[in-house]
Amino acid sequence: MLYIHTMRPKAAPTNAIEGESEPAARTFAVGGQILTAPKARPGLHLVATPIGNLGDITLRALETLAGVDIIACEDTRITRRLTERYGITALLKPYHEHNAALARPKILQRLAQGSSIALVSDAGTPLISDPGFKLVREVCAAGHNVIALPGPSSVLAALSVAALPTDRFFFEGFLPPREIARRTRLTELSRIDATLVMFESGNRVQDTLADLAQIMGGRDAAICRELTKLHEEVTRAPLSELARSADALETRGEFVLVIAPPAAGAQAMTEKALDDLLRTALVRDSVKDAVAHAVELSGRPRREIYARALELAKEIKGDHGED
Repeated sequence: MLYIHTMRPKAAPTNAIEGESEPAARTFAVGGQILTAPKARPGLHLVATPIGNLGDITLRALETLAGVDIIACEDTRITRRLTERYGITALLKPYHEHNAALARPKILQRLAQGSSIALVSDAGTPLISDPGFKLVREVCAAGHNVIALPGPSSVLAALSVAALPTDRFFFEGFLPPREIARRTRLTELSRIDATLVMFESGNRVQDTLADLAQIMGGRDAAICRELTKLHEEVTRAPLSELARSADALETRGEFVLVIAPPAAGAQAMTEKALDDLLRTALVRDSVKDAVAHAVELSGRPRREIYARALELAKEIKGDHGED
């Protein structure tokens, strides 16, 4: 087991956020030993950081974080826990969705001057459901180096423990928070011939499991909660079973849901799921457009869907009353 001490060189100051002076020493501490890091080469370094267990950081990541001029991070408080854990003196600068438009030009200016900058998210690999895409695109367009430092990822960690096919997978990220939009998106996802991976918050995971069971039936799935952390849990069962037991689910923490691909020759969409899809589409679209959308997603014959759409359109009109 690796024991990490937060010892630092005596001359090393605490992490700075607004100052522009270079660190007194480019060092990091591992196992009680202080190691010297070379100055990182100019460019933007995309550094994967632990998703929970701070011991999951790579040696290359530590060397880079100690060797760059600036660490751009979502939350300086969270990144400071990591740098202090490993004795890294770092200039931390916030880069998140709320300040990105103002922070990007400053980062590009520093890169043009030959600086080395690390981009980290609060946890995991940068740009995966985290800000950074626009920055990387503009850095590339400006001709600066972009260097990837692979490491922890909750997507890949969940896939590896879910005991579901991994030869093809589709990463959805976070689902829409509103019920109708979420069900519509899940219906679209149900047609993808690959294992599905998605994030969900604790306050919505029970509703999402109910929707998944209704739309995707009894597919095998895994609920991964608090991966790599003290209270890590992985529950594997058919979606229908997971939905039935959702009331007893511990909802605190971060969730990754992994759902098996549709079985070969899987049945077409259920009547209930088709009705939900059509009702949602008919609220915003014409009957013609709603039918076209449902045919594409459901796998059912157009004639059947058109007849059902006309029935539902009359019901919807009746519910809203005559003008």
